[in-house]
Amino acid sequence: MLKEVCVENFTDLPKVLAAGVRRVELNDNLAVGGTTVSKGVLAEATRYVHEHDASIVAMIRPRGGDFVYNDLELKIMEADLFEAQAQGVDAVAFGALTETGWLDEEAMENLIAASAGMTVVMHMAFDEIPVAQQPDAIAWLAAHGVSRILTHGGPLTQSLQETLPHLKALVAAAKDQLTILPGGGITAANVAQVASELGVQEAHGTKIVAY
Repeated sequence: MLKEVCVENFTDLPKVLAAGVRRVELNDNLAVGGTTVSKGVLAEATRYVHEHDASIVAMIRPRGGDFVYNDLELKIMEADLFEAQAQGVDAVAFGALTETGWLDEEAMENLIAASAGMTVVMHMAFDEIPVAQQPDAIAWLAAHGVSRILTHGGPLTQSLQETLPHLKALVAAAKDQLTILPGGGITAANVAQVASELGVQEAHGTKIVAY
């Protein structure tokens, strides 16, 4: 069972890794759902994580709020991807949508191309896509080289118990195309039960391990 811990800045990294965590998602500003850390934090965190035989996922998000980005914001994200690549980051998490709630295909294609050599994760922007279109979104993302989708299975205002049925449907829809990574409300106390119910081998959370 791989437990991916979501951390803010560098502060908790030593504690998390000492607790045996093998993959971390690095963010700034978790209060707004996570944004990209500074170049200095990215460099030192990546070095530290790799020294402790773990892997690092960098959040690529220029601001809080929605996931509809203008050309300048996309340019910033692309530059951050190149920096992550230069620092040896293992994976990057991002998502770009249109005003109608579908994937911004052109933006996503450009960001995926800029991620060459790194694993690509679609973050919880996925949950903003209309439910009826999510199976098509899974297929599009898989076809374009995305390896994982981080999802709560619904709005974060809903409890995990409420979204579990839809998470099960997403796992079934993904099949062997890509990995569904459940997150949002998963803790050290419930991760084993959630993973068992969903039939998944990975889960994500800020409190997924005790440290």
